[in-house]
Amino acid sequence: MAGLRVIPGCRRGLHFGGTCGRRVTLQTTRQLRPLGQPGSSCRQYSATTASTPNGRGWGRNAFIASGALGLVGFGAGVMFGKGYYELMQPKAEWDLNTPNIPKAITYANRFEMLHAAEEIARLIGQDCVSYDSDVLEHHGHSDWSTSNSSERAVAVVFPRTTEDVSTIARICSKRKVPMVPFGAGSSVEGNFSQPYSGICIDFTNMDKVISFHPEDMDVVVQPGVNWVDLNNKIAHTNLFAPMDPSPTATVGGMVSTNCSGTNAFRYGTMKDWVLNLTVVLPDGQTVKTRRRPRKTSAGYNLTSLFVGAEGTLGMVTEITLKLAPIPQDTSVAVIPFPSINDAAAAATSLIRSGISGLAALEIMDDAQMAILNKHGSATVRQRRWQEKPTLFIKFSGTTEAIKSDISRVSSLVAPFNAHQLIFARSKTEESNLWAARKEALFTMVNIRPEGTEMWSTDVAVPISRLAEIITWSKEECSKLGIFASVIGHVGDGNFHVAMMYDPRNAGQKEAVGKTVKEMMKRALEMEGTVSGEHAIGIGKKGSLRDELGVETIGLMRALKRAVDPDWIMNPGKVFD
Repeated sequence: MAGLRVIPGCRRGLHFGGTCGRRVTLQTTRQLRPLGQPGSSCRQYSATTASTPNGRGWGRNAFIASGALGLVGFGAGVMFGKGYYELMQPKAEWDLNTPNIPKAITYANRFEMLHAAEEIARLIGQDCVSYDSDVLEHHGHSDWSTSNSSERAVAVVFPRTTEDVSTIARICSKRKVPMVPFGAGSSVEGNFSQPYSGICIDFTNMDKVISFHPEDMDVVVQPGVNWVDLNNKIAHTNLFAPMDPSPTATVGGMVSTNCSGTNAFRYGTMKDWVLNLTVVLPDGQTVKTRRRPRKTSAGYNLTSLFVGAEGTLGMVTEITLKLAPIPQDTSVAVIPFPSINDAAAAATSLIRSGISGLAALEIMDDAQMAILNKHGSATVRQRRWQEKPTLFIKFSGTTEAIKSDISRVSSLVAPFNAHQLIFARSKTEESNLWAARKEALFTMVNIRPEGTEMWSTDVAVPISRLAEIITWSKEECSKLGIFASVIGHVGDGNFHVAMMYDPRNAGQKEAVGKTVKEMMKRALEMEGTVSGEHAIGIGKKGSLRDELGVETIGLMRALKRAVDPDWIMNPGKVFD
């Protein structure tokens, strides 16, 4: 064993260091068992090395005999975490540059996955498990997204309590079955796809408000609670949860992707409104990240670790949300512009103006406005919209302050060739104007021609670069010869591009993919991000590496490995 150093902390297999970046392949003649099981005291390995461009091979064979000491490595520094010794497969490879990350993970086969589902059904109820093919398809594919996988879960489980979720996790952990959490199914980056099959956990039945503390301005909910329903239930107390994503979204999914929506300009994103979480870890343990006060400096900020983790570290089963007072009054304005550059530049001017009553600042391009006229709801089509790039602005505050803010907005947008300024004159008109913005994505999906797919993506950039990247994106999309549209939350530098293409047309698909990648590249060059609010899923993993670098991704992998050593929690998302 000269020149070999055993690296501690590996739970599954042997790692050898001190080899200057060489790769070690371990082969075992028998599988290891947990300590104390018969026959576990004697195992043989042969170790071979492969030279890398920057190093030389070091010894062709090494023999480890773990006889007298019941794995001699305890004295020499061989540690396997919790005393569990089992190789994932007869042959596994590790890269010694990232010693805690195996190159391949082996999961249960379909037969074992079905056995796990049957065991879950026996313990939490047969009515809580579905094998129906239509149910599996609904939970495995999204029409909202191009980022889908061909595999499907073997079953969908519908827990009702934290204890149910813990039971599911213990069984799946024991059998090495991937677990994929499912909220409302409205995410767009393949966040709930199942590239390794497994069991899908749908939180629809966990839709209870556990406790409401109006005097403390917070509420404790299960993950299946819809945010619109929640706000309707608590409106009588003059409080609301200010996030404003898709009306179908549930709180669990909102936490998972660190969602935002139209109100983020004023209220921030989901991470700013989560006080604590109850989380079931991959092995079935349940943790609560912190207590309920508005501030704390006690220990690590575990709440923020799970917000935006996309279900890769555990399953959120309870959420304590901060609430905000409902503004005394609100209003809406709609302002068309002759070009996308004028609209984006006007938005930048408004953002920098310091108008405190601006609650939301949205943009829709000419293509979106044309869709409203042709395919919008009956409410939206009551008005004939100018088919030009348009800003949608929401105001909130006192009635008098809103009047003053509207006057200032009128003056600020004038230099950017603003066309007719439309301001809501009643609550009904306010609702109807804003409905045009809220219905945009649903309307696009509904008119998508049969056989086509929608590629929807988002980026965010510093405010000073907003007009530049929106103008560039619009110009590039116009060259594709397909339907393409820009829409977004320009108040916080975040916008979306949606393109409809024929997936059977290889050239068209390649051109769309190239445009999306170039848009993300441009965003990074402007010190932006490849995902403002959709998270990473399976669709943006490569771009995340470009944004954060291998060192940062390596740290994220180490955190996941510590919590999920078997990589069974929503695998294939964020990074590989």
